[in-house]
Amino acid sequence: MKTPLKVTRIDHACQLIEFGEIRVLTDPWFTQTATYYPGEPTHLAVEELGRIDAVVISHEHYDHCDLDALLAGGFDLDTPLIGPGTVTSIAQSKGFRDVRTIEAWEATTVKDLSVTATPGQHGVHEVTFVLQAGGRTVFFGGDSLRVPELDTIPERFGHIDLALLPINGLCVRPMNLQQMVMNAEQAAGLTAVLKPTLAVPQHYAFHSGRLGDQIITKTDHDPRHYADTVARIAPELDVRIVLPGIEVTVP
Repeated sequence: MKTPLKVTRIDHACQLIEFGEIRVLTDPWFTQTATYYPGEPTHLAVEELGRIDAVVISHEHYDHCDLDALLAGGFDLDTPLIGPGTVTSIAQSKGFRDVRTIEAWEATTVKDLSVTATPGQHGVHEVTFVLQAGGRTVFFGGDSLRVPELDTIPERFGHIDLALLPINGLCVRPMNLQQMVMNAEQAAGLTAVLKPTLAVPQHYAFHSGRLGDQIITKTDHDPRHYADTVARIAPELDVRIVLPGIEVTVP
């Protein structure tokens, strides 16, 4: 029998992934500032998370690496925290005691969970992740652009059970609308290559406030653009748009 695989969106790219009894938290974000709004309700407070076996963090931007919220919520600082060196150096300075630095194609293990960093590209140094346990495989895309190396994931890791992909195509207005995150069409193209059993979009409700949206960021907030594109180019694949707090069991 397959190990049960479940995912619950907390908000943005913050996900609770459960491989049987192993519980993994991705890209934690539990607070907001004047120019960083989740744009959707945050499902759980840090205090409500329960036991977490590992935290994986793709990059150091506040909306993916809200370590101060973890500290304020009494998070267990002995929990393994995994990410690139730009993240782990911050985590270590804040008192996290089991910090694992991995860069692209490097791996570490926690219990029966294997965490492999895969390439990413963003406004700062970023990795994505392949998470594997109990014969199940998850790809977590953080908020990366689509880079060619990601197309090699199926040949390197085999079948993907769950793909969690950013889709809002965020562009920075003061940088001549330079794109920082894959958009719906690019994410759909990657989904068609990964061929997951289930794909769940993330990182689309975020906004920068009324003024920030006008002068800082330009984004696509509608996940249906991604779902519709996947349906057009790879109709055999299952896409599910999931609200925060809804637990999804992956077939």
